[in-house]
Amino acid sequence: MSKISGRHGIIFVLSAPSGAGKSTLCQGLRQTPDFEFSVSCTTRQPRAGEEEGRDYHFISREEFQGRAGRGEFLEWAEVHGNFYGTPMEKVLDLTARGVDVLLDIDVAGARKIRALSDDRVRGALVDVFILPPSLGELERRLRRRGTETEEQIQLRLQNGQREMALWREYKYTIVSSSMEEDLARFRAIMNGERCLTRRLKADL
Repeated sequence: MSKISGRHGIIFVLSAPSGAGKSTLCQGLRQTPDFEFSVSCTTRQPRAGEEEGRDYHFISREEFQGRAGRGEFLEWAEVHGNFYGTPMEKVLDLTARGVDVLLDIDVAGARKIRALSDDRVRGALVDVFILPPSLGELERRLRRRGTETEEQIQLRLQNGQREMALWREYKYTIVSSSMEEDLARFRAIMNGERCLTRRLKADL
C-alpha cells in the first residue's frame, strides 16, 4: 500500500479590479496564514501604511526592467503606469516543498501565467476572480477608499470595466459581497483544491 508523504503546493492567483476588495480579502486571509503570500515587486510609490517586504518590494524602474530582461519574473505587467512582477524562483521553490502560495496580481499577469508551458506552474495553478456586482458598486467602493484623485478614479473605472469582462477566463469567480462572505468562499476554494487526489505525493 502506498504511503501519503505530503502534497504538491498550489499557486493561488487572485485577481480583481482596483477597489473591488481584493486587498481587504488578502488581509483577512493573512489572519490564518496557512500559505505563503507572494510579495510582488513594483515601481509605484508606497501608499500610507504599506511596508517594504510585506506589501511589496518597491524598486526603481531601471532595476525592474533589468530583472525582467533576465527572466526573473513568473509574470510581469504594466498597470496604471507602473510595473508589477512576481519573482519566479521563490514561488517554485515553495510549491516544490508542498507550500501553497497566494499571488495578488492583475488580469494581464494572470493571463501570462496561464500561457506558461512549465508543467510545474500549470499543475499548481488555481486562479480566482473577485467580480464586483456592478460597475456602480465598484465606483462606490473606490470613492469610499478615498486614496485616489478624481482622474485616478475615472482611470480605474475604465480599467475595471475592461477587467470585469474577463471573469470567464478564471477557474473560479466570486461575486463580491461582504468581506466575511468573500473570505468564506475563497477559503472553501482553497480547502477543496487541497483535497484533490492528483496533488498528493505517495511513496510507492
